[in-house]
Amino acid sequence: MNQRQFLGWAAALALGVLPAARGQQADSKVDAAFQKFWAADSPAAAAKRASDIEKSGVSFDEALRRLKAGRAYTAQKSGVVQLMNRTEDGAEHYYSVDIPEAYDPGRRYQVRFQLHGGIGARTDNKPRGNGEIGRLAGAEQIYVLPYAWEDAPWWGADQVLNLGAIVDALKRTYNVDENRVVVAGVSDGATGAYYIAMRDTTPYASFLPLNGFLMVLANREIDDGRIFPNNLRNKPLFAVNGGRDPLYPTSDVEPFTRHLMNSGVTMEYHPQPDGEHNTRWWPEVKDVFEKFVSDHPRDPDPDRLTWEAADAVHGRAHWLEINRFGKALGENAAMSDVNDVDASETGRFGVPAGRLFRGSKDAGRVDLERAGNTVKASTRGVTEFTLLLAAEKFDFSQPIVVIANGREVFHGRVERSVKTLLQRAARDNDRTMLYAAELPVHLQ
Repeated sequence: MNQRQFLGWAAALALGVLPAARGQQADSKVDAAFQKFWAADSPAAAAKRASDIEKSGVSFDEALRRLKAGRAYTAQKSGVVQLMNRTEDGAEHYYSVDIPEAYDPGRRYQVRFQLHGGIGARTDNKPRGNGEIGRLAGAEQIYVLPYAWEDAPWWGADQVLNLGAIVDALKRTYNVDENRVVVAGVSDGATGAYYIAMRDTTPYASFLPLNGFLMVLANREIDDGRIFPNNLRNKPLFAVNGGRDPLYPTSDVEPFTRHLMNSGVTMEYHPQPDGEHNTRWWPEVKDVFEKFVSDHPRDPDPDRLTWEAADAVHGRAHWLEINRFGKALGENAAMSDVNDVDASETGRFGVPAGRLFRGSKDAGRVDLERAGNTVKASTRGVTEFTLLLAAEKFDFSQPIVVIANGREVFHGRVERSVKTLLQRAARDNDRTMLYAAELPVHLQ
């Protein structure tokens, strides 16, 4: 081989090797950025690291693939783990996590929150008991036992933040099935399950109140005008009450459970005629309870949604965010509402005639229905909301149409965004709920 042939051969080799080397370097950069993203200990930390992934030059499809695959989980200690988190408002919350004995990091696990009763007897935030699920054990799953006390009851914004923070923390350590996280509770904890369902539906698949009563929340010291029973239409409920319960007997509870079911709330009600204010009936109910949970996984991006809120902080429900409140052109003031009942059902509990809860004149509501690339919205008291467009629910090669209150308010193409995909993934920490774009909708 002469010098000219050698130089030609070397040049050809370089042309093949250098692009491959550059590709390997790019992949390595993306790998490193994602490793830091998965290692973040909070949504805020993940959001900061999302920008590094974007700067790596990763394509939208590759970022989506990696987000769907999620982080790599490692083996963890089984049994009870005592933990603590500090919510955004600065409150310290202790909780225990009961991990299955044969925990396998390669398998996705169902999670049950179990909210305790007897809040009035607890004066501080310290843990009680040994942290085990005990006699209320059911299917093999991860059990979470958070704690409430008289200054931080289940029916408060602080506990909504607490449970949300726990869900996020669990998913950073344990392989959680994001579509099988449920909230159950007994007595005060059951009433709390109703409350959580009306304030923060997105992370949860179903709500299971045992020996509780929705109308406890109508107490003047609790009902702050921001309790919206119409939000119960989003997720299924499984309720148990006892006929001999001195606090919440079936005779008091059943008119309201019937009203919920007749108003579009998906609910299984299992009255126990001889039941008292305890869970002695659990061995007979357990299998039905766990079958209900198994049969009702969460739909991370449901085609129908209804959400009511009085502020933007609590304005999120899956792919909907309510941003601004006020009267909009052509809004639907006559939307059917679970909060509207016959006065005969409410009088003895001291709530305003015709309404379960007093509501707020500043509240707003949006009902959504999606069919292909068309979204129909019916609103009341809302002037601006945002649609989060799921990567696999919309055809981004075609126009998206939004019709609000019978009027077309948007018709056009929307581009997929790596930045939006990553920032939303940082916030939600959910492999099954990934958004390609945000679409603001203005009704004024």
